[in-house]
Amino acid sequence: MPKLRIFYTSDLHGSEKCYKKLINAARIYKANVLVVGGDLTGKRIVPIVRQADGTYKMRFLGEDLLLKNESELEKAKKQAKSVGYYVHIAGESEIRILKEDEKKLQETFAETMKETIANWVKFAEEKLKGSNMKVYMMPGNDDDYSIDPLLEGHDIVVNPNEKVVTVNDHEILSLGYANMTPWQCPRDITEEELASKIEALVSKINRMDRAVFNTHVPPYKTTIDLAPELDEKFRPKAAGGGGVVMGNVGSTAVRRAIEMHQPLLGLHGHIHDSKGMCRIGRTLCLNPGSEYIDGILRGVIVDIEGSQVRDYLFTSG
Repeated sequence: MPKLRIFYTSDLHGSEKCYKKLINAARIYKANVLVVGGDLTGKRIVPIVRQADGTYKMRFLGEDLLLKNESELEKAKKQAKSVGYYVHIAGESEIRILKEDEKKLQETFAETMKETIANWVKFAEEKLKGSNMKVYMMPGNDDDYSIDPLLEGHDIVVNPNEKVVTVNDHEILSLGYANMTPWQCPRDITEEELASKIEALVSKINRMDRAVFNTHVPPYKTTIDLAPELDEKFRPKAAGGGGVVMGNVGSTAVRRAIEMHQPLLGLHGHIHDSKGMCRIGRTLCLNPGSEYIDGILRGVIVDIEGSQVRDYLFTSG
């Protein structure tokens, strides 16, 4: 039986630098398939003011910048996109309106977000054209539902969310939702709803000993679901020695499903600071973590053969 090599990553959060590294990872790591475990879109938009004299003004990471020409503008745009920010260039009057009109700002953000996802899909389709590669790219709990149609109907990019897809005789169950978070994200749902969705997909799997659970949220009470505990103002709780109090925030429904069904492999993201592995019974569960804000692509290469994980390797670059 042929060996399957998966390159898995998650939580790109709009970082164009990380996304382009991902598409190149197919060749670099000799992967058979690329899997993105959710949270594709960014969180912020940076306005760039077009001046009458041909220069541009921009406030980025707490610093006011004057961009003197198109070359400096392109460099600044690239830097902003690399850390997951969207950019919007306009004259002073339009930028002023965006700052004063929250609805208009959100509409501009949504359009820029959708345009970025469409460009990402186009990039993958062009870059990997003629190969046998598939990029299984699903939304995560942070992602608005408006991007879903942009991920459908392509040759290379496939949205596997709420589906079971078969790759080299391995069935991959994918679910981009998460248990409830303090931020009330678009795809936060209850544990009961998560359990129902997982079981509906489990019913479609024929060989659980070869199956992969690609769930955005990791299983509860493991080494891969630890995040800072927050106070009532969403600030990390301080611990002695300058650290923060950490707690388990994964999904009980995901954990129960893994305990009950024992798939071969679990691929998870969501918790950026919890890179690592754990075992739940026979199931190997992996979370590569995320450093998208620094333009670093964290991932994990997994080699599967039959009913065994032959090897895995965390990557960072």
